[in-house]
Amino acid sequence: MSQSVILVTGASSGFGLMTAKSLAEAGHTTYASMRETSGKGAALVAELSAWGKERHADLRTVELDVQSDASVDAAVSHVLADAGRLDVVVHNAGHMVFGPAEAFTPEQLAQQYDVNVLGTQRLNRAALPHMRRRRQGLLVWVGSSSTRGGTPPFLGPYFAAKAAMDALAVSYAGELARWGVETTIVVPGSFTTGTNHFANAGKPSDATRAAEYEDGPYAGVSDQALKGLAALSPEDADPDEVGRAIVRVVDAPFGKRPFRVHIDPAQDGAEIVNGVADRMRREMFRDIGLADLLTPRTKD
Repeated sequence: MSQSVILVTGASSGFGLMTAKSLAEAGHTTYASMRETSGKGAALVAELSAWGKERHADLRTVELDVQSDASVDAAVSHVLADAGRLDVVVHNAGHMVFGPAEAFTPEQLAQQYDVNVLGTQRLNRAALPHMRRRRQGLLVWVGSSSTRGGTPPFLGPYFAAKAAMDALAVSYAGELARWGVETTIVVPGSFTTGTNHFANAGKPSDATRAAEYEDGPYAGVSDQALKGLAALSPEDADPDEVGRAIVRVVDAPFGKRPFRVHIDPAQDGAEIVNGVADRMRREMFRDIGLADLLTPRTKD
């Protein structure tokens, strides 16, 4: 694929930052978005600007808070005004929480859905009219193997939100195919090193209920879960592979991009289960006479 204009959400750290750098190094005009480009974000903006100049990579920054309609709309408008088009959206922004599900308040669960699910909807509503008018585009959704693979305890709210995002991505794929907009769902496994996902995970607000679990029959389960996940991941597991996989997706020809890509060093079974689910989706579309929605349509 020729040079694309790409917007990556949640690009201040983790998979998002790695992906933005990989895409820029591959020759794409890449907008690394973050909630704040001034104040606390100013140092990172300067750092990324220097990084891009040093490597002759077109890495730009844009302020975007996926929890704000106004911020999302402004960011997309900025990209369109600055670059003239938007070819690829990488839905990466997300936040992890860790603790007994019961100890999280309903408001905390709502916040998980706001970041991991509603944020993608806000950005789609801002970006898709442009892509549909051009009859081309690509949505890359960064999901999680937890939606259908192994699901260790104390990550319930995060797993639920990621599962909702995956379901939304699958539905969008069929509804955008005739517009020429492609979909790829990237499914990382549990990378316990090289990112800050676990280190920055949120905690339940109801400390009393959380303590009831930790002091009762579930004492030690949280430590065992974290240590067990770390033990499952090979020593050479490289989270940068997620960004490199996304580069390969973007660089693939139109109509040849995979529906899913798994990057799971722990091999928790998600690829097997997703394979069955995606096959059943294909069979259902064929059975109801809508097989053409399984592949993107080229411009007329």
